[in-house]
Amino acid sequence: MPPALKALLAQLAGFAAAIALARSGALGGLWPLVSAQAVVAATVAAGLRSARWWLPIHLGFLPLAVLAQGAGIHPGWYLGGFVTLVLVYWTSFRTQVPLYLSNAATAAAVAKLLPDGPARMLDIGAGTGALLRPLAQARPDCRFTGVELAPATWAIGRLLLRGHANVEWQRGDLFAPDWSGYDLVYAFLSPVPMPAVWAKAIAEMRPGSLLVSNSFEVPGHEADAVIEVGDRRGTRLFLYRMRARRGRRSG
Repeated sequence: MPPALKALLAQLAGFAAAIALARSGALGGLWPLVSAQAVVAATVAAGLRSARWWLPIHLGFLPLAVLAQGAGIHPGWYLGGFVTLVLVYWTSFRTQVPLYLSNAATAAAVAKLLPDGPARMLDIGAGTGALLRPLAQARPDCRFTGVELAPATWAIGRLLLRGHANVEWQRGDLFAPDWSGYDLVYAFLSPVPMPAVWAKAIAEMRPGSLLVSNSFEVPGHEADAVIEVGDRRGTRLFLYRMRARRGRRSG
């Protein structure tokens, strides 16, 4: 079931429960009913196996809407907030890949994974280019490509990457590029797309190239190595070295 449909069903179930409680007299008053709606919506979402980050959204959606209404906030602010979220997160409701930004410590760790000589690296779901900017400065002999779909983050990345001649900044789906020409492919996504990332990697990446996944393992496939970055986030990089034999066996 699509995540957006799960969210709609959960909210409708919450409203149905609140209406039933109000009509039966079992619960009265605005905030008890609002709280009941939120709890039921979150419970139904959990039962539908929605991603964990949907649960606080369901818990806070109606209470925040009621608070905003009581504060007399102009409806234009809702529209502005919605448009901003759409431009930043775009199709995250479908792909279930939220916006994650790689920090400087992670960039330094990835830099050590690049070959000693000129190389090509691809960052899929590159956000604002937070990883590519320090890498491009540290390794002017390498060519970097970043792919980002959300319009707002792509536009910010394009602005920030001006002057980096060794970075190609693309707007598009992360699965659109051909990965065969890259020595390293970097992904900081979520657990949901990792099976598809692995399938594309073994189908297109050449033997000897490296798939690096920030924080999320490929299910069912043990990493060749795991790097503890040592930052506050506790970042772990999972390294998968492409081998022709592994590709044939896993395909």
